[in-house]
Amino acid sequence: MTKQVRGRKTETKRKTKVSWTFTLDKENLKWFLIGLGVVALGYILMATGITEEPALPQGKWNNPLVIYVAPIVLVVGYLVIIPYAILKTFKKKQDS
Repeated sequence: MTKQVRGRKTETKRKTKVSWTFTLDKENLKWFLIGLGVVALGYILMATGITEEPALPQGKWNNPLVIYVAPIVLVVGYLVIIPYAILKTFKKKQDS
């Protein structure tokens, strides 16, 4: 004789829908793109000093735009504007 084995009853759990919202608004993305533009501008300013003989005293590396302004622009872009764009929460406008 064979023994009949009944299957276990499995409880079906209801799956809850996970609603995910993107935390960055249009305002955040606008500031992020401004930050990326500032960083790109900093690299473009720094690239103006690239020449065949940059180490000469008359070379383009003595340009204050390359030595002072470009690194400051990069620091402002990386350490001020991009973190501001990520961390700032803007209040939503209420429709009246």
